[in-house]
Amino acid sequence: MPVAHLTLEIRIEHAQSLKDRRQVVRSLKDQLKQSFNISVAELDEAVLYQSATVGVVAISRSRDYLHGLIEEVERAARRMLNELGAELVDSFWDYIES
Repeated sequence: MPVAHLTLEIRIEHAQSLKDRRQVVRSLKDQLKQSFNISVAELDEAVLYQSATVGVVAISRSRDYLHGLIEEVERAARRMLNELGAELVDSFWDYIES
């Protein structure tokens, strides 16, 4: 069964504290979970205030469905981050076959 993994590299220019960073990351995670049937987690330690890495995972029997879902999640994340005053710097995804 295929599993899709999407990694989002985020830049938060306005973040002056861990609290500012956490607010953006938490909001993004909550909005993505609410909008899609996916798992979302922060992947890095909160060392730098102005950057974050978020991981998204989805599983399905259809690889084509996962491809479309991941593309849609990436577009939504870019839009959500812009609304939060942040930027999607890089993203990459891969399949894991079990």
